Amino acid sequence: MSGVGRFLTLEGIEGAGKSTVAAALATALRARGITVVATREPGGTPLAERLREVVLQRGAETLSPQAETLLMFAARAVHVDNLIRPALARGEWVICDRFTDATRAYQGGGRGVATAFIETLSRETVGGLTPDLTLLLDLPVETGLQRAHARRKAKGATEGEGGEHGDLPDRFEAEAVVFFERVRERYLAIAAAEPQRVRILEATLPPAALLDAAMDALQPWFESRP
Repeated sequence: MSGVGRFLTLEGIEGAGKSTVAAALATALRARGITVVATREPGGTPLAERLREVVLQRGAETLSPQAETLLMFAARAVHVDNLIRPALARGEWVICDRFTDATRAYQGGGRGVATAFIETLSRETVGGLTPDLTLLLDLPVETGLQRAHARRKAKGATEGEGGEHGDLPDRFEAEAVVFFERVRERYLAIAAAEPQRVRILEATLPPAALLDAAMDALQPWFESRP
């Protein structure tokens, strides 16, 4: 059934379970007859996925926080132009694992990139596109990193590789605990500043309970459907 396009994003530190919740949400929404486009950042289109590899892979050359931010927005612009905006225009619901809030948290909070620089790039590259709703999966940093490490280890044992982004570990997963504390702090600051858009969910809940909480957050959307 076509209708009003909705843009939902999931955010959180490593190990928060965003990908799992996004997949479960997509399944639940499709069961209701809603056309869902599930995607991720950085990435989401063939070209954006290639930029993802550049951003996440650790190499010999230094990548400054500013250069990292530019690459993130380059991938985002490709993603928005080729996948997100067209899907929304068709009246579909887009579920995206990370979006601009991730840049605000990781590059802004974690790396110390200026907020003005990030917001200027957002306006110039994606027109300041903002999600209709953001679910912030929050949990203690130590818990998240333990989960991420266990996931990398399990994936490496079965596939010969690991990490949420496909490396052992990637550029972000290799960071120290203090980095993720800054990221989490920035995420919570974003939620406090935009309570109408950002809903905090307890990421330590059992999967079924976490999905129920996510679906509850979407209830107003269901009620407004034709």
